[in-house]
Amino acid sequence: MSDVIAALVHASEKAAKIARACRLEESLFGLLIEEKKEGEKNKKFVTDFKTLADVLVQEVIKHDVGKQFPGIENNIFGEESNEFMNGLGEKIHVKVCETEQETAKLLSKVLDGNMEAAEVLARSAHQNIVIPDLDTGRIDIPQDRLGVWVDPIDSTFQYIKGISDSKPNNNIYSHGLQCVTILIGVYDLHSGTPIMGVLNQPFAVQDPETQRWSGQYYWGISYGTTNVCSLRPHSKNRDVSSESNSVSAPHHLKKGSAADLEEERFSAVLSTGETVCVQTLLKGACGDNIHYAAGAGYKSLCVVLGFVDVYVFSEDTTFKWDCCSPHAILKSLGGGMADLRECLRRRQDGNLEDCSELVYNAPVQDAKGADRWANKGGLVAYRSRKHLDAVLNLLSGISV
Repeated sequence: MSDVIAALVHASEKAAKIARACRLEESLFGLLIEEKKEGEKNKKFVTDFKTLADVLVQEVIKHDVGKQFPGIENNIFGEESNEFMNGLGEKIHVKVCETEQETAKLLSKVLDGNMEAAEVLARSAHQNIVIPDLDTGRIDIPQDRLGVWVDPIDSTFQYIKGISDSKPNNNIYSHGLQCVTILIGVYDLHSGTPIMGVLNQPFAVQDPETQRWSGQYYWGISYGTTNVCSLRPHSKNRDVSSESNSVSAPHHLKKGSAADLEEERFSAVLSTGETVCVQTLLKGACGDNIHYAAGAGYKSLCVVLGFVDVYVFSEDTTFKWDCCSPHAILKSLGGGMADLRECLRRRQDGNLEDCSELVYNAPVQDAKGADRWANKGGLVAYRSRKHLDAVLNLLSGISV
C-alpha cells in the first residue's frame, strides 16, 4: 500500500496546482464562488462559501485515486457536494470527465460559458504530475479496509480573501493564503484509526519578483509497528511514543535561569473563536507562547512542524475531514489528536492514563448534514504525550 500514499501525494500536488490556477485571475475567481446551502454550512460562520476550486479538487482526488485503485473511490468522502449553481441558475454536477476537452466543456457551464477559464482548469485537472520517490518502504494494508477523508481547500475564507502579505510571528501566520491547506487522510474503516495523511500547503512561498506561489507537502503513515513520515527517515518497529517524549525541547522549554517555571510552560495555537475560559487558562500557562491562526489544517500543521506544542480547540466546529490527515502524520511522529471532552471526562472519573483519540468511521448520532461528522468533543493535537497531559491537567476543571 505504499503506492496509495504516493497516489495521494500526487493527487494533492495536482489539487494545489488547481488551487493556484484559480487564484491567478481575480475576475475568474469571482465566477467560482458560491454560498453553501444550510446543510453544508459550518455553523461557526454566518456565511460559508464553497468554490469551484474546492469541488474540482475533491473530484480530481476521487477520480485519480479511484482510477489507480478501483473501488476505493466508493470510500472517499469529503466536505463538499459536487453540485454547483451557475449564474443562470443551472444546477451542474462537477466531475472529471474522460478527456480534458469534455471536462472543459462541463466546467464552462459553471463559468457562464467562459471557455478560456474552463480550459485552464481542465488542463490542471488532467495534467501529469511527477513526484519524487517517497521512500516509504514496503507497507501492506488491505485496500478494502481503507476509507479516505478529503478537505479539498481548508480555510476557504482565507482562500477567497487572498491576502498575500501576511507576516509570520515565530513562523506562524495568523491569516492569509499561507493558512490554506489541502487535506487527504486515510483511516481504517473498521476501527476508525487514522493510517495515512497528506497535508499540502499550496501557498507556502511567494516569489517576490514574479508574485507566483509555490507549495509544500507533508505526509505520514502509522500502521502497526511502522511509522514513516516525510519529516524524518523511514522507521520500522520504532517506539515513537517514547521517542517523541525524548525529543530535544524547543527553545522556550529548555532549562535556564527560571528552569522550574519554564519546565511547566508549553506553546499553543488557538482559534480566535476559542472560548474565553479556555483562552484565559492557556494564556496563564503559555505566557507569550500562545498564538492564533486561521484554518484547522494549518493549526495542525504548526504542531506537525514543531512551531507549537499543541493545538487546542474546545468547540464542535471541526470535522473528520479537517483532522484525519494531520492526525495520521502526528501519529507517525509519536503524537496524536485527542478528543478533548472525552479525555476530560475520563480524568474526572479518575482515569489518568487512558487517552481517547479521535476516530473517523462513526457519525454523530441524531445529527444532520455536516454535523454528522463533527468532532463534538473538541480536540487537542499534540506531538508529545507530556504536552497533552499538561493541557488536560490545566483544563480539568472546566465543564464538559
